[in-house]
Amino acid sequence: MSWGFLRDLLSGVNKYSTGIGRIWVAVVFIFRLLVYIAVAENIWKYELDEFECNVKQPGCENVCFDHFFPVSHIRLWALQLIMVSTPSLLVVFHVAYRENREKHHNRKLYRSLGEIDGGLLCTYLISLVLKTGFEIVFLFLFYKLYNGFKVPRLVKCDIRPCPNTVDCYISKPTEKMIFLYFLVATSGLCIVLNLSELSYLVFKYSIKCYLKSYVKKHQGLKRDCHKSEIVVSKRQKRAEGAHAINRAQPPSLSARSQSHFPFRKCLVYSVFNGMA
Repeated sequence: MSWGFLRDLLSGVNKYSTGIGRIWVAVVFIFRLLVYIAVAENIWKYELDEFECNVKQPGCENVCFDHFFPVSHIRLWALQLIMVSTPSLLVVFHVAYRENREKHHNRKLYRSLGEIDGGLLCTYLISLVLKTGFEIVFLFLFYKLYNGFKVPRLVKCDIRPCPNTVDCYISKPTEKMIFLYFLVATSGLCIVLNLSELSYLVFKYSIKCYLKSYVKKHQGLKRDCHKSEIVVSKRQKRAEGAHAINRAQPPSLSARSQSHFPFRKCLVYSVFNGMA
């Protein structure tokens, strides 16, 4: 089986990922893909030929092997690697969509094609959720199919066409169990990295949205204060003109209270700005 496409896919997604995402790519590529290609694939290569039972009844060994190993560890591991890496295609497709959109409009529409924001952020979060979900599902499958994360040395089989309960021996059980534990550990590490990256992105962009709304509110309050100062200045000019015409007539109480209202608002703005 050629793993070149999966390698190229992980390398391509790496430049669009965060720091935690790059660690995830390194773990998948080095501790899972390379270990699978270099070592694990050879251990399970002849597992059916090396599966032996203490009777030579035709078909007995095949039936017992199929019963205890409905799916080979190594094939399920390969399927897990493919499914876990596939959601990264969503990010690649979204970036390609951005590139095509800019070419279609013949102008720059994004600050950076690979910057995680807007729609690309949603796509990236969906890919993280899918990757985490696939990891959990496959760990559950490993546990249910093989009655736990273990490889027994001896299994007893009484399925036809076996004449009676026979003993069947699994080849290299200790070595297989070590790699099975390694598989579970790396899957758990990838789940932790995916959840950490998901939490980091949600927290980061929540703070970013909060600060953006705070700045807008701050600027709006500043504009209101400026408008109030202009209104007060105009009212003071009108009051001075009226006072010049009739010095004996003081400004009304309502006019004074209205003129003081903008100053109160500006005072609140000044206190709020000083606290910030």
